[in-house]
This record gives sequence, structure tokens and C-alpha cells, in this order.
Amino acid sequence: MLSPQEKLCQALAYKFNDTQLLAQALTHRSIGSKNNERLEFLGDAVLGCIIADELFHRFPAATEGELTRLRASLVKGDTLAIIGRELNLGDCLILGSGELKSGGFRRDSILACGVEAILGAVYIDGGFEASKGLILRLYKQRLETVSPEAADKDPKTRLQELLQSRKQALPVYELVTVEGESHDQIFRVICRAEGLAEVVRGKGSSRRKAEQDAARKAYRAIAN
Repeated sequence: MLSPQEKLCQALAYKFNDTQLLAQALTHRSIGSKNNERLEFLGDAVLGCIIADELFHRFPAATEGELTRLRASLVKGDTLAIIGRELNLGDCLILGSGELKSGGFRRDSILACGVEAILGAVYIDGGFEASKGLILRLYKQRLETVSPEAADKDPKTRLQELLQSRKQALPVYELVTVEGESHDQIFRVICRAEGLAEVVRGKGSSRRKAEQDAARKAYRAIAN
């Protein structure tokens, strides 16, 4: 049976030459001084550079302002946290006892920082081309669905406008469950919309974020 870290490497489609780098990338500061914060710093810079380069070449007619807003939407914490969940990163994080008890493995900020740290670790381990390949794999679907025109629109607005353009009914969101303590809750919703083969599920630290997560997934499913 594969360990959580081995499953993570499979999901990343990347094998570390130095497995200690991966271990450090997964180690939260609640453990001690040897943590992932420096790798997070590096990964943040590498991510911004590669996404900026990709957007520059994908949208030759886009203005500086449009490119800046597009990049911000792709590298923000919410997006990184979603990627972290897609990778089941919470199963691999190394947290102190306090963070474990408070559900830190589910927290958006910790997941986002973990993703950035992994990108920094891959950059050190495999170089620029390895980190670029990983980032473009993780962002493939997102890069195919973004556009300068929609850069300022949240996922629910984008989904609504897509359905209206097709003369279809507006999406319906339904709150399914609220889990966890009051200071660390997870909201789960479902979204129903024409063009979806089945309901789409979303989750987040608030109902609004959960609905945005569901809308983002629904938009991708319908637009593709």
C-alpha cells in the first residue's frame, strides 16, 4: 500500500531526488524552526513567474492590468487551497499537536502554503523546467478556462452568465452539511445546473466559499 507521500508524488507526477526536500515542504511551522516557510517563499515567486509567462503568451492582446488580474486570480490563496485539496495534501502535512487538534490539515491558509512549499521544493530538486512542468500540469484546466474578460468575475457570476448566454435556467445551490467546531467549520453545498450530468459538490470555510467552489467546478464541467 502506498504511503500518503507516495500518493502525493503520483498526483504531482513528479519523483523527488531528495525526499528530505519533500518532507520539509510538508512540515508546518507549528513543528519547529525547520519548516516549510522558506520553501513557501520560493514557491510563491516561482509560481508567479511561470503563471505570468504563460498568460503573457496565451493572451497577446491582453493589457497589463488584465494580465495582472488574471495572475492574481490564479495564484491567490483560495485557488492554491483548492489545488491542495485536489492533491489530498491534508493527508500528508506534518503539523504540531495544536494544529492537528484544531483541524489545521483542512485550513485554507495551511493548504495554500503547503502547495507553494512543494513548488519551491520541486524548483530546488529538479530545476526551473521541472517546476514549470508541474505548475502547468496543476493549472492545465484553469488556464484553459480563464480569459481576460472574466478576470474580475467571481465563479458564481461566470457560471450564471454562461447559462444565461445559452438561455438556460440559473444554477441552484443547496447547503448540505456544516461540519466542525464554530471556529473551524467546513460548509458543504451542492450545485444543480443545466448541462451537468450530475450535481456538483463544493466546500469551503463559509457558505459563500463553498458555493463559489461548486460554481467553479460546474463552470469547468459545462464550459468544457
